[in-house]
Amino acid sequence: MSDDELVTKVSPRSVPDTVARFSDVLAAKGVKLFAVIDHSGEAAKVGLELRDTKVVIFGAPQAGTPVMQAVPVAALDLPLKVLVWDDEGQTRLTYTDPAALAARYGLSDDLASRLAAIDPLTDAVVSA
Repeated sequence: MSDDELVTKVSPRSVPDTVARFSDVLAAKGVKLFAVIDHSGEAAKVGLELRDTKVVIFGAPQAGTPVMQAVPVAALDLPLKVLVWDDEGQTRLTYTDPAALAARYGLSDDLASRLAAIDPLTDAVVSA
């Protein structure tokens, strides 16, 4: 995946606070939080160091199911995922550009718009 297929936003909060805010935003919007994968925490458990790195996995079945009905292999990228990570003291959110996902799976504009909901969600997470 090339950098032009990724979107990165800067958060004014720490990684844990950004993940907590993400959870709150998802709950307020009625979007299901499926899991938070704590890569750095798991690394620490086996004696390895990794910058604070977490992946937030979320979605809405009413949005994602039609995408997977049309293109079953899109399930490889659904539910949606956002990497929340520490970049030398600056918290960043990085995810696959929804336009890149739509192009990857040849989605219609209607189906592509279902994936584009990630942009306003992450904007709400990083807002002050």
